[in-house]
Amino acid sequence: MHLLRVLRPINLAIIVFTMLGAAYFIISTNSYQFVRFHVIDFSLLIFSTILIAAAGNIINDYFDIKADRINKPDSLIIGKYIKKRWAILLHWIFNGVAVAISIYLSVKYESLWFIFIHVVSGNLLWFYSLKLKKKVISGNIVIAIMTGIIPLLTVIFFKVSNESNSGFSPYHADSWSVFINYNLIYLVAICAFFLNLSREIIKDIQDMKGDKEIQVKSLPMVIGEHKAYWLAAAVAQLSGIFCLIAFFYFKSTFTNELIIWAIFFVSAGINSLLFLFPFIKKLTIKHCSLLIKVSLFIGICALYFS
Repeated sequence: MHLLRVLRPINLAIIVFTMLGAAYFIISTNSYQFVRFHVIDFSLLIFSTILIAAAGNIINDYFDIKADRINKPDSLIIGKYIKKRWAILLHWIFNGVAVAISIYLSVKYESLWFIFIHVVSGNLLWFYSLKLKKKVISGNIVIAIMTGIIPLLTVIFFKVSNESNSGFSPYHADSWSVFINYNLIYLVAICAFFLNLSREIIKDIQDMKGDKEIQVKSLPMVIGEHKAYWLAAAVAQLSGIFCLIAFFYFKSTFTNELIIWAIFFVSAGINSLLFLFPFIKKLTIKHCSLLIKVSLFIGICALYFS
């Protein structure tokens, strides 16, 4: 149970939910043409992505022991219930298995994308935990980018399966994919980036006390807690702006588009509540972080209504 808490199963479940939703969207909206989809290989891609994320969570908690003793002493696991050397070992095992899977996928599909993304992501999460999270905004941007990449991994899988692997021929059923629609997934990735950037800033506000002990120079420490919160609220609204732009640009592109756009605008409406939170005394900074998570989850649900 302690290991599960370190791995953050809810976050890992959202990764699975996102990648499955992206795959469902691609297959369902392109039913008029042949789309190659290997279930086992895609499952391996999801599993390797989960392993990279889990390894990142472990190493982040490993380097955050001193700060977590102050910020969340009741949630401290590594160093208290799990020995530090076991945490490092698990981190390397998870990354090693993930890279091994990426090598298999890269060889099979003749694409270096899988190896490149897995190796870079694993090392970037280590470097983030060690150095970047102590720098102003740079660590926040890295985590936001990593979150935005998750739905794009599904796009890469379908691209190398259907576009890179076989020559186009209208006479053969296994190679006549002419156009695969990825637009909604790109929109989800952009929204995920801005929402998680906002959430990371809010988490920095929440962790200010402990971060001072490990000399973290976070955005709230540089510009102040109040300004950082309003900046985070403004960044979250950028996802709604991109939804509005996409609504006019991709209009009449999707089946069930009324449901899809209704879901996106509900998600954007939830984000706007961030501007009201400072005036409601019973609500804390934790509630703001939860609100953004709910908004992101609702946005991902749009993929399942294609």
